[in-house]
Amino acid sequence: MNILIQHGRVIDPASGFDHIADVAVADGHILAVVKVGEKLPANFKAQHTIDAKGCIVAPGLVDLQVRLREPGYEHEGMLASELTAAVAGGVTSLVCPPDTDPVLDEPGLVEMLKFRAEKLHCARVFPLGALTRGLKGEVLTEMSDLTDAGCVGFSQAEVPLENTQVLQRALQYAATFGYTVWLRPQDMHLGKGVAASGPLATRLGLSGVPVAAETIALHTIFALMRSTQARVHLCRISSAEGVALVRAAKQEGLAVTADVSINSLHLSDHDIGYFDSRARVTPVLRHQRDRDALRAALADGTIDVLVSDHTPVDVDAKALPFAEAEPGATGLELLLSLSLKWANDSKVSLLRALEVLTAQPAKVLGKVQGQRDSLGQLQVGGVADLVVFDPAAEWQVSPDALHSQGKHTPFAFDMTGMVLPARVKATLVAGRVAYQAAE
Repeated sequence: MNILIQHGRVIDPASGFDHIADVAVADGHILAVVKVGEKLPANFKAQHTIDAKGCIVAPGLVDLQVRLREPGYEHEGMLASELTAAVAGGVTSLVCPPDTDPVLDEPGLVEMLKFRAEKLHCARVFPLGALTRGLKGEVLTEMSDLTDAGCVGFSQAEVPLENTQVLQRALQYAATFGYTVWLRPQDMHLGKGVAASGPLATRLGLSGVPVAAETIALHTIFALMRSTQARVHLCRISSAEGVALVRAAKQEGLAVTADVSINSLHLSDHDIGYFDSRARVTPVLRHQRDRDALRAALADGTIDVLVSDHTPVDVDAKALPFAEAEPGATGLELLLSLSLKWANDSKVSLLRALEVLTAQPAKVLGKVQGQRDSLGQLQVGGVADLVVFDPAAEWQVSPDALHSQGKHTPFAFDMTGMVLPARVKATLVAGRVAYQAAE
């Protein structure tokens, strides 16, 4: 279908393009971006028009941390519900970790997940393969076969590798073939608590996770990167000390990138309140100084990417005492708004707020199957993955209004929800309208 997006402010963080323009889409690709006063291609006839006046037209968002809950945890989320939530939030591509049931450690499982996702015609799904079989930390998976099946990297998800020798061998193998290893820095033994170590956790009687749980793991990862020359993406940095180590590693020249979750970027341990299980997330919410350091690091480029850390959890798993509740929160439909809120609060440019959701995560992914050049970009000839949103609109977070099967979020309170900027008006995936808001 030929689609014309008219009169929008077109922003492409990858190239720095920022103009009022029309975007012509044909055969799933961007045919032309026409500034005011210029003409559309003579042979282009629009079959569907989207009025984007007062709105921003940007590349579709790329979210590097999304649990789809299928296969194995369908009571908490289904592919259909979570991919619908993705496009409703402007997310056109997402990366899912391998901790499904069964674990994504066999090519057939990866192929089946991708096939089922593609049949839904929503957001693109890029799976991470398990780094070790069954995520047990003992035997490496067949990374080459998993890559051929569609995996974009390899991860242990939330299961730390206790055996450092296994991690070393994994990094050596990955470096040999140019694969990226995705690791969340968390010491296996120090990271078993449910809240950030400190006065609040002590007062509430909650087991603590010290900052050392993150920094010890980071020191280990960086030492092994020096000896193996592997490329590592660090998932969900959570502390000021962790930020400092990442900054030093980048200055040293190590091939490392990092992301932070919307939860850690906006919340602190005080948001636990009186044992509010909605704030039971992983990594744990740390102190205000950590949150402030994460905000500054995302602004200055030390942290590359902002992720939703979307983890839908069912009602029963959250209706438990804080320490027993399952960690996780829905986030796909909040990602864009929370990035813009961070930009407003921190006086960061709109270009940077969109860059950490588009061009930067695309760089982390590199060249992936199906979108080798235009992922996270808005360029003529590229695949038409686009989001149209109204930056002036405000909305109040209401769990019941979310498309995700998971309704729990720390950004929704007992009687009311946080008021956030920007509403998605339309989302295009491969030139097809995957979501359009009701007028």
